[in-house]
Amino acid sequence: MALTRDFKDTVVEQCKDPEFRVALLLEAIETYLEGDIEVGSSMLRDYLNATQSFAGIADRMQIHEASLRRMVSANGNPTAKNLLMLFKLCFEQEGITPSIQPVGNVAA
Repeated sequence: MALTRDFKDTVVEQCKDPEFRVALLLEAIETYLEGDIEVGSSMLRDYLNATQSFAGIADRMQIHEASLRRMVSANGNPTAKNLLMLFKLCFEQEGITPSIQPVGNVAA
């Protein structure tokens, strides 16, 4: 029988690495922008669970923790305002400021 490890335990372990946490957040944004809302929410939920950030982020957003959990659930439907605030607070928690760089030719 093959040895297996619970996925959540693996994510928690990997999130001890700051570079992994930032990569997870960036990948979540990219996934949202590609239109895969369910997977983007799942990645964001994994980040919040692994870093035990639900309560602190909800407090900073001035919403109930249950509302934040619903927002990033599989059936969640966050407003753009809440989603952008959530990412902003997660990046602040990591001590980084993301920037957008154009790719290829950008029409003027």
